[in-house]
Order: sequence, then C-alpha cells, then structure tokens
Amino acid sequence: MGGSKTGVWIGGVLAAAILIGGSTGALYAMRAGPFKAAEPAAAQKSELARFAVGSLAALETPAALETAPDYVFETREGDDVRFADFRGKVVLVNLWAMWCAPCRTEMPTIAALAAAYPDGDLVILPINVDTGDDAVADARSFIDVHDPLPFYGDPKFQLPFEFPGKGKMPQTILLDRQGRIRAAYSGEADWNSRDARALIDAVLAEPLSS
Repeated sequence: MGGSKTGVWIGGVLAAAILIGGSTGALYAMRAGPFKAAEPAAAQKSELARFAVGSLAALETPAALETAPDYVFETREGDDVRFADFRGKVVLVNLWAMWCAPCRTEMPTIAALAAAYPDGDLVILPINVDTGDDAVADARSFIDVHDPLPFYGDPKFQLPFEFPGKGKMPQTILLDRQGRIRAAYSGEADWNSRDARALIDAVLAEPLSS
C-alpha cells in the first residue's frame, strides 16, 4: 500500500454519496459543508513531526499533549473498558466500521503490525463503531480473520468525534505510556510500513516519565 487514501466523513446531519473508482466503491458521508476548516497557520507540532513522511505524510503530531478521553467502550464479551486501563503501554487505537471500505482495506496491515510486536508492550485496539446486531456480528466475523487482533466495540458510535479527526473514518491514534495523544491519522494507511514502525518505535523508546 502506498500513501493515504481519503477517509470517510461521518457526523451530524449527513448527505451520503457513493463514489465509484475503478472496481471498488467507497462510501463518503459528508456534512452540509464538505470542506474541513483550515488549521491555524501557526499550529505547533511535536518532535514526532519528523515521522510525517511517505505513507504517513498527513500525520498529525500535536505539541500540546492531551490525555485520551475518559470514554467507556466494550470488549468482545461486553465488559466496560477505558483507555486508562492500558496506561504503561503504548497504544494504537484504530476506529473502524464495516461500511467504511478504507477501514477494511487497511486492517490486514494493522494485523501484521500486531504480529510484529508480540511482547505486549504495544497494545492495538481496533474499536468497531457499527451499530445493530447484524452489523456487529459481521464486524466480529471480519476481525476474526485478522489474527491476532481483538474485537472492541463502541455501540454509541461516539468515539470518532472524541479524537482529533472529529468524525473522519478510518481514524488511527497513537497514545504514549501516559495515555496522551501523540499522533493521529485520518484515512487509510499502511500501518505495517517502515514509516509507521519508525513512529511507533520512537514512542516505545520513550521513558514512562517523559
């Protein structure tokens, strides 16, 4: 996989359009105004900005570090879990849905990344935002063929709006050992690429007290 592909917008009052490219269709759901507000010209970036290259050129690396939201999502068994439960680990959060074609396309790269870090120091949380019993059942079946990824769910369909992407899908967020948002990426990417591993290795190398 090369560079990023346009993600899927979700939120508020939606107008949906199917855009067909080649033999693959991607669903785009946009607000009444389809253009993202321009970021401040003087937006500050962290030292991780050096990893915003190649397939991750659109990576966001905020200098002002905010803690991941205190939001309850669910394990496969329906138990409540929070991002704070993973403090002490570096965490890659991936927000996805079955109706999001780029989400499904990038999932094998996330599974490959998880397999490359088997010691548990990197935790990967693919959090599904599908709603309805049938859709969730399909999502569970899909994630089951992407071993070793676990299944997590957000039945309220709210998490995509709690992170920097503000509703874009897919959305991937990297949290440090203190649970702070260090990088965020909206759209499809190759998370098993050299660029992605370099970013993750840099955060893994940081001491807990940083």
